[in-house]
Amino acid sequence: MAIAYPHFIASDKPPVNPPLMAPLYSSPPQVIFTQDELKKIAAYKAVEFVQSGMVLGLGTGSTAKHAVTRIGELLQQGKLTNIIGIPTSKMTHELALSVGIPLSDLDSHPVVDLAIDGADEVDPYMNLVKGRGGSLLREKMIEGACKKFVVIVDESKLVEHIGGSGLAMPVEIVPFCWKFTAERLRLLFEEAGCIAKLRMDRESGEPFVTDNKNYIIDLYFKKDIGDLIVASDAILRLPGVVEHGMFLGMATTLIVAGELGVRVKNK
Repeated sequence: MAIAYPHFIASDKPPVNPPLMAPLYSSPPQVIFTQDELKKIAAYKAVEFVQSGMVLGLGTGSTAKHAVTRIGELLQQGKLTNIIGIPTSKMTHELALSVGIPLSDLDSHPVVDLAIDGADEVDPYMNLVKGRGGSLLREKMIEGACKKFVVIVDESKLVEHIGGSGLAMPVEIVPFCWKFTAERLRLLFEEAGCIAKLRMDRESGEPFVTDNKNYIIDLYFKKDIGDLIVASDAILRLPGVVEHGMFLGMATTLIVAGELGVRVKNK
């Protein structure tokens, strides 16, 4: 029997979280910053939300690493105390230990006070694409358990709609019959011109394997996929799918570093 695949086009439904109209804080830069310097500026601003005694979700990636390192510095200086970190990847686990952050997990601390992490895309409603570093499942578990989720990006990550950068929206899947799952994912978004590719490890040439021993299918869209909640539900209903990289309605604060300074947007 043929299987009908829903296609996603623009919807009349309101987007997840209406546009935020809060005024933005900015400060004029004195010099031209590199992209990594902008990431560091955003990360340091986010760490200002950290208070002693907190349980922290520690993000993964080139932006989040600056926040983790800064938290370690403040602990060593005695400016922060009694911090417990919950890392979102093995990589962050190793980094946090190296800078002296005590670590735990969600089993011991099911409620997280604050999480700080980067994002690969941010739309005008603070919906995110994450997981191009391969840690989307653990990131979503930990950041979904936090009271406050601060997202830190440089302005190159701002997009008009999810998938708007033309870069990957990752989906973590089980390795079993991955081609079958990849094709079903592609068919879901066929009208958006979707291309589904198995992520490969650049060094070994073998399929990239997540910390959870799964594969990742990267989805590339030529058009707006429309209603994100409908798309999310359809992806998660496919057998073989573990999780996807759309973080919808999860961010509570967005910090953007750019040429005009630092902007802070709150839900």
